[in-house]
Amino acid sequence: MLCAAIDIGSNTTRILVAEPAGGQLKKVMEQRAYTRIGKGVDPGDPIADEKIEEVGLVVATQVRLARELGAEAFRAVATAAVRESSNSDEFASRVESASGVPVDVVSEEEEGRLAFIGATKSLGHPLEGQIAVVDVGGGSSEVVLGSAAGGIESVQSWPVGSGMLADQMISSDPPSASEIRRMRDRIDDLFDGVSIGRPRQAVAVGGSATSLRKMVGSMLEYETLERSIRLLCGDTAEEVGRKFELDPQRVRILPSGVLLLEKISDLLGQPLQIGKGGIREGIVLDLLNGSENSHRSAALV
Repeated sequence: MLCAAIDIGSNTTRILVAEPAGGQLKKVMEQRAYTRIGKGVDPGDPIADEKIEEVGLVVATQVRLARELGAEAFRAVATAAVRESSNSDEFASRVESASGVPVDVVSEEEEGRLAFIGATKSLGHPLEGQIAVVDVGGGSSEVVLGSAAGGIESVQSWPVGSGMLADQMISSDPPSASEIRRMRDRIDDLFDGVSIGRPRQAVAVGGSATSLRKMVGSMLEYETLERSIRLLCGDTAEEVGRKFELDPQRVRILPSGVLLLEKISDLLGQPLQIGKGGIREGIVLDLLNGSENSHRSAALV
């Protein structure tokens, strides 16, 4: 069955259309739009009418393309920026009206569950022992602990993400040394006293992690994360984007994502392997498995 997963995040609105093939997911279409729902919106603020209309048009286009490809099942989820807004119900209703697909505003726990499924089931090799899945998004960051055999044990979430932090603390292009230093201090304060279990291995998902694959490879450890900061601070977002085939909009918010990943990696005591799947892959796997949760929120064509 061809399934479509739509992830309405704080930075981007993305769709994945995929089907099972040989025990893995075969990706038929991926598309993203930098809708930046979280830009300039503090928790508890309403999302502007213009932004809701913009996201509705983006999702409607993505749904139309997926239907043309033959997608049979859809699920759309909205995460931190919508979850923390004062008009999340209105947002979900209007985007559904525009696209024809229900929008599920998911909790931190559900967001973490989907990321864990997508990350652990799509690596292509067996995972043993306790695993941490790290999802640094635009408006929140999650660490999910569990195992392939036993499932999820805990979800920890913090209301800070790459987009939010960059909007608050980066005004230069490229970022200045003082801006990087202030962001490190802010992150240290936010995570002061936080204790996370020490897993056997850790996997990073989300836009910041996957963008870094092009810059420094598939393993994020202190040296590679520091190298990525030097690269991001060495030239303008346009130049870095051109060099590494990244969207300049992603490059502008990437320094904050790197520093969040660096901090969480330090707390876990593990380097972060960049995952091949995340929330969208977790949604598709849910749809294919016919879980009770996916039946509740999926729209069948």
